[in-house]
Amino acid sequence: MTDRIASGFHPFVLPFLIGMAFVLSYCLFGMIRIILQLSKEDRRKFFMSLITPKILLKDVKDIFLNCLIHVKLWKRNPVLGYMHSSIAFGWFMLIVLGHIEVILFVPARAKLLYYPIFFNYFVSENETTLRGAVLFFLMDFFLLVVLSGIALAIIKRFRSRLFGMRRTTKPAALDLVGLYSLWAIFPLRLIAESLTADISGGSFLTLPSNWLAHLFMGHELYPLPAWWAYSIALCIFMCVLPFTRYMHIPAEMMLIPMRNAGLKIRNLNKGFAKVEVLSCPGCGVCIDACPMIASRSNVKDCTVYLNRQLRRGNDKRIDQISDKCLLCGKCQAVCQVGVQGPDLRVARRSTRGYGINQDYSNISATPLEKGHKVLYFSGCMSQLTPRIGKAVTAVMDKAGVDYEWMDRDGGLCCGRPILLAGRKEQARQLIAKNTELILASGADTLVVNCPICYRVFREEYNLPGVRVVHHSEFFAELVSKGMLSPQNGIGKICYHDPCELGRGCGVYDAPRELLSRCGTLVKAGHEKELSICCGGSLGSLSLNFSQREAITRNSYADLTVADPDVIATACPLCLSTYSRYADRPVMDIAEILMNQQ
Repeated sequence: MTDRIASGFHPFVLPFLIGMAFVLSYCLFGMIRIILQLSKEDRRKFFMSLITPKILLKDVKDIFLNCLIHVKLWKRNPVLGYMHSSIAFGWFMLIVLGHIEVILFVPARAKLLYYPIFFNYFVSENETTLRGAVLFFLMDFFLLVVLSGIALAIIKRFRSRLFGMRRTTKPAALDLVGLYSLWAIFPLRLIAESLTADISGGSFLTLPSNWLAHLFMGHELYPLPAWWAYSIALCIFMCVLPFTRYMHIPAEMMLIPMRNAGLKIRNLNKGFAKVEVLSCPGCGVCIDACPMIASRSNVKDCTVYLNRQLRRGNDKRIDQISDKCLLCGKCQAVCQVGVQGPDLRVARRSTRGYGINQDYSNISATPLEKGHKVLYFSGCMSQLTPRIGKAVTAVMDKAGVDYEWMDRDGGLCCGRPILLAGRKEQARQLIAKNTELILASGADTLVVNCPICYRVFREEYNLPGVRVVHHSEFFAELVSKGMLSPQNGIGKICYHDPCELGRGCGVYDAPRELLSRCGTLVKAGHEKELSICCGGSLGSLSLNFSQREAITRNSYADLTVADPDVIATACPLCLSTYSRYADRPVMDIAEILMNQQ
């Protein structure tokens, strides 16, 4: 004991040092490589964000809340939230407290990287360390916290339904090595520290364990095998980490600053997109959330499997998964990391042709009549569902709105369907022409009833002086101004949140405020950001009719749990899709409002 205190070294620390050196070197070189892969503009934005106090403070806050506490997961599933945060935050606190112990009791050893990790082996209990009883207690407390998280993780591994997860991902072989080594680290630490607790000090967890060890093993304990095993487990975990899903631990700490700097996915195989893929924890939360699993054959087409194939470089499967997705965004909404699955798929599609070679640079369109304050853009899907356009214009006529129907007799596409196919250049050509028409009209408000169009007008168009508003928001404003007075007489209404309007644009309240004036609003099984896609999304390039039907029927069943009289939506595509299978009226918000005047 005296020798180990004097030297401050023992060979059992070597596995830990090897693993630490490897993982730090790998992450450092990987980080440098990713930064070099960024465009000059993205690199500038990233570095500027690191010296901007407001953004830097947000980085620290988000890393703490999302990487250590897992607040998003806590909100959705408290048990899973505790499981993840107990391991992440508990381990973090053990490291912090270990460094505090070294600084307080043996400051000369502070420069030794391994010393805080193996403090209880090297330091014997004396008058100085006895004053560290509070630290001993905290170390035991956070070790117990981590062990409780590990216990939950083991139960979840074999009984995921107890945690509200019907499906989880099947780990790859190397993932299992990382998983089992992670599970072993903290029980081995407990054993090692317990075997030396009578010499180095301990608290409510390690001291009773030490007493039990003496009871069964006699006066002489042999702690070295346990310390070796603890060090080796750490080494194994750190050495396999870069090649497993556990790479999300360091990757997410890079993802958050890049995301806060405003970086976007550009090239699927490098830069920011690479960090997105590596940040996927592989937990499988997105599987149960994905509407495509209404058909069992689609289970392995979820975002977690896309990221796995991207890491493996399996081009054929990447293309299949990318093409099939509805791009509804629900996987991103439930992901604790916020991995942008839809954007990753669109980036993949942009590398392929699909036979889309049209040139819209010289496309012509009839100029709009000037003098109207409001332009109404119905979009392609509304042209195929003419009852919506009639209802929207009827409501605006009733309110006395001075408007022009921009595409009454057909017009240019907004460009979003082509964007979803990855054809950015062709979309830009359409966007440029529409922008020219809108700005030349002199209107100050653009009303859009299709969420698909609404989102692209908000995100991709530059329309200075023109306010873009969805028709549900616009009508809610008219009601608040007294220009419309709906009657509450339609009965029970269940509102379906369209993917592009809700998750895509964050519009949840205006449609509900409007519908509550027309009837009694009842809840769907899943609402707002958890709303289930109707299945008719233009996002999928390969889902067949039977697969879409299964998705639609599942979503429709979710909307009818409260037995509403009417299903309301704010999307022409959702209306058309649900109407095929509905046993009660499916109506657009504009139709409901028109009938309640």
